[in-house]
Amino acid sequence: MPGRFRLSFKSIEPVSQEATTPIELSPAPAVTTPPDEERGRPALLDEKVDLHGKILDEFNLAAFDKLSREDLLRQIGSYVSDYVHNQRIPLNHRELEAFTEEVLDEMTGLGPIEPLLKDPTVSDILINTHSSVFVERFGQLDSTRVRFKDEAHLLRIVNKIVAAVGRRVDETSPMVDARLADGSRINVAVRPIAIDGPLVSIRKFAKRAFSMDRLLQVGSLRPQISELLCAAVRGRISMIVSGGTGSGKTTLLNALSGSIPATERLLTIEDAAELQLQQPHVGRLETRPPNAEGTGEIRQRELVKNALRMRPDRIIIGECRGEEAFDMLQAMNTGHEGSLTTIHANSPRDAMRRLEQMVGMASVPMSPENIRQQIASAIQLVVQLQRHSDGKRRVVSVSEITGLENNVVQMQEIFQFVREGVDPSGQILGSFRATGVRPRFLADLKTIGIEIPASYFDIVHPL
Repeated sequence: MPGRFRLSFKSIEPVSQEATTPIELSPAPAVTTPPDEERGRPALLDEKVDLHGKILDEFNLAAFDKLSREDLLRQIGSYVSDYVHNQRIPLNHRELEAFTEEVLDEMTGLGPIEPLLKDPTVSDILINTHSSVFVERFGQLDSTRVRFKDEAHLLRIVNKIVAAVGRRVDETSPMVDARLADGSRINVAVRPIAIDGPLVSIRKFAKRAFSMDRLLQVGSLRPQISELLCAAVRGRISMIVSGGTGSGKTTLLNALSGSIPATERLLTIEDAAELQLQQPHVGRLETRPPNAEGTGEIRQRELVKNALRMRPDRIIIGECRGEEAFDMLQAMNTGHEGSLTTIHANSPRDAMRRLEQMVGMASVPMSPENIRQQIASAIQLVVQLQRHSDGKRRVVSVSEITGLENNVVQMQEIFQFVREGVDPSGQILGSFRATGVRPRFLADLKTIGIEIPASYFDIVHPL
């Protein structure tokens, strides 16, 4: 019979069969409504964070890989039961077993950050070396007590993540984009480019995509704006969602995609799959980085070209950031109207400039005037998002592209968010307003039976 082992504080020691007898605890009163659950956070989150810290200090983590789950459960169970007793946490026997299983799963999974991944109030996890972890909750950054034992521990967790999707990160390839099993997006930078130690950014994957109704509830836009955007999507108006990092571009793109008819064939192209389209006919494509020999890379531009051969009704690019912009414009101009993409820019006008620069990266012999003509004929609507200082993401502008005049892409703003001040709690005060301009594409929508009330565009009062 193979020998059993005890997970000691600094080594692995053989133990007898008798030493592995399960620990019996007398039942304790159950907690009917844990405070964490009332706050929308996983139960016992703070206790798990504390417990992980103690395990990091007192156990030899390398020994985890040498023990069976059964032996690990016995040894961790003993430690957890002592912790629960000392902290006077009211758990009965069944709850203690479940708590121990959760701690073990987390320690053998992604370690100290597992509780944060399970916390629905956390949208981003930012690791600044092994000793500093921040999270974003409701648009605000907060420091946490979560930490890793040392740099080697953090690197082991990082390598476990990237290896699962066939990627690597080391001194020869110190940057990587990857995806967790639940779809969350992760970016890693290690030495030598990360001077003080590994930097890890995790954008959590929402278990349920935001709908337009949910965006209305949180105040990202107003019903009149929502109705116009959804009508534009149904009417195959090609659209760009623009904004800065973390402004909610992908969230809005997901919400808008809900207005695409279920009869259409959609193809999505992303660096790391984040879109959650609900239609029945969706094909998902994802880029691939080069392998260890520097070969095998598949870029977005190649995916866009290939997607055009797959009979799509619309192409949705998660983020347009380079030469694929040229192929995207070609697709929009050749029978794939209603396609959608996002772009990093601070205003609709900046979005046009960035798009022009990205088309120029395609090394296609086109004059600036020809590029602008392509943009003006392909894109009809630009939706600008912004994350404000109070943490809220809002649609700050909806602009229509009306054509090219004097070699300048012409735009007219339809809706805008007007800031009016800040209240004592730091919340931005402002209102969504119509500019009085009526979109030209309303006539196109009317021909397919979609009518938007003219009153939506009157300058009377805030929307």
